[in-house]
Amino acid sequence: MTKPRSERTRLRRGAARAEYSNQALLEILDAGMVAHVGVTTPEGPIVLPMAYGRTDEHLYLHGAAGNAMLRHAIGTDVCATVTIVDGLVVARSPFHNSMNYRSVVVRGVATEVEGSDAKRAALRLVSNHVVPTWETGRPPADSEIRRTLVLRVPLVEMSGKVRTGGPAGDEPEDIHGPHWAGHVPINCTWDAPVRAQDLTRGIEVPSAVAALQGRRLG
Repeated sequence: MTKPRSERTRLRRGAARAEYSNQALLEILDAGMVAHVGVTTPEGPIVLPMAYGRTDEHLYLHGAAGNAMLRHAIGTDVCATVTIVDGLVVARSPFHNSMNYRSVVVRGVATEVEGSDAKRAALRLVSNHVVPTWETGRPPADSEIRRTLVLRVPLVEMSGKVRTGGPAGDEPEDIHGPHWAGHVPINCTWDAPVRAQDLTRGIEVPSAVAALQGRRLG
């Protein structure tokens, strides 16, 4: 899809950097790890960072069953934003400094995932999005599932914004001036796994965890 899905997901500022392709948006969601989720509550709006998972149709969020923000989100319009910073852009004037980034904004009505099996499936998506160890760790107990609230937001109204490259807004009179301009890429990678101090000897690092080492984050 190359057009916005709704008027409220149409980019107006920096429209040339808009991304509406479904595949591109899903790829950004897959590369990210944290969604900042905004909810309007009786005490005012609040935004919290959350791990997430997805299918092609829904974004899944979770928290404690008593999480007040998530409780207020049920049946209401929420906004989830995922951002990956790829570098710093240094212009000749700080006024034109920027960042290279990939971001996705998802808007929609959050609904509660009900039923033990459905909640387990959703939590597996969230857990495995961060690191795929759902199958190699101890399965969550029924009591743990009951203590968890899971929400889903449809991946219908969403849009992205992507910036790459160097400075783009320097004034013509500054181009041949004495000030440096360029960009500084960010390259974050996972380090070697560190065993828990109380880990029983002889237990090997799960292959999914070991595979993180040296891999680029994002």
